[in-house]
Amino acid sequence: MSRRLAPSIMALQCFEASARHLSFTRASEELHLTQSAVSKQVAQLEEMLRNHLFHRVRRRLQLTSAGELYLTEVDKILTQIDMSSRYILSYGGETEVLRVATQPTFGARWLIPHLKGFSKRFPNIQLDIRSELEPFDLLKAKADVAFFFGPGSWPGAICIKLFGEEVVPVCSPEILADLSIRSAADLTDLVLLQCASRPEAWHEWFLEQQLHTENSYHGPRFDTFYLCIRAAQAGCGVALIPRFLVADEISEGKLVIAWDYSVRSTESHFMAYAEHAVEIPKVTALVEWVLERVQLERGTL
Repeated sequence: MSRRLAPSIMALQCFEASARHLSFTRASEELHLTQSAVSKQVAQLEEMLRNHLFHRVRRRLQLTSAGELYLTEVDKILTQIDMSSRYILSYGGETEVLRVATQPTFGARWLIPHLKGFSKRFPNIQLDIRSELEPFDLLKAKADVAFFFGPGSWPGAICIKLFGEEVVPVCSPEILADLSIRSAADLTDLVLLQCASRPEAWHEWFLEQQLHTENSYHGPRFDTFYLCIRAAQAGCGVALIPRFLVADEISEGKLVIAWDYSVRSTESHFMAYAEHAVEIPKVTALVEWVLERVQLERGTL
C-alpha cells in the first residue's frame, strides 16, 4: 500500500493562521501556541511538501506562489472539517439524518413549501436537503431520496411519479407594453432565455405550432429555471418555464404569459429511492408525506 502524504491538522491550522496574518506571532496567539511551535509546524510542512510556503523578508512573511496555491486547498480542507464536525454536533443520539437531493428550482418552489409540518410529525428525522445540478447517485448513498425530472427510470431505484408539467412562455409586463404579439412567431423577435437543463425547450415549443426558426437556440443561457425566472422578471427576455414554477409570479402580475400556448412535457417529476431502502422507516416517512401532499394538491385525499 502506498504511503499517503497526510500532514497533521495542527500543521494545516498553523499554516492557515500564519498565512492569514502573515505572522507566526499573531498565529501563535490565535492558536494558543508558542511562536516557535507554530514556526516549527510550518517548517515541517514545507519539508514534507518540498516547497517553501513563505518568504521571510525583514522579519515579515510573504506567501510564495506555492503557498498561495496551497492556502486555497487548505482553506477547503479546514472548512470541510469544520462543517462535518458541526454537522454531527447538530444531531442528537436519537435523530436520524435523511439526505434529500433535488434540482434547485423544484426544491425551492415546490418541495420546501410542501415539507411544512414534516419535522413536527417526525421530530426524530433531520432533513439534509441539497440542490444538485448533476445526476444524483442513490446507489452510492449520496442521497436517501431524490427528486428529479425525467422519463422515470433509474437502475436500482424505485421511481414514483409525482406529476407532469406544461411549459409556458413568460416575461415581464413591461416587455409587452409596447408590443403587439399576434402569433407565436412574433416571439422570435424577442430575446429567448435558455435553460441549460432543457436545451431543446424553445425548439420543441415552436415545432408544436409548426413553426421553424433559427433563433430557438439563441439567447442567454442559465443553469437553473430560478435564474431564468429572475431574468424574465428583470426584463431580459422571454423564458419558457413550467407553469407550476411561476404560478405565484403570474397571479401577482410580476410575470405575464407572452403567448397563450402551453406544451405538455413528455417527461415528469419523480421521487426516487434505492430498492434496498424500501423498508427503511425514515425513507418511507418522507415518501408517504410527499405522496400525501400531492394527493391533497390534486384534491383526491
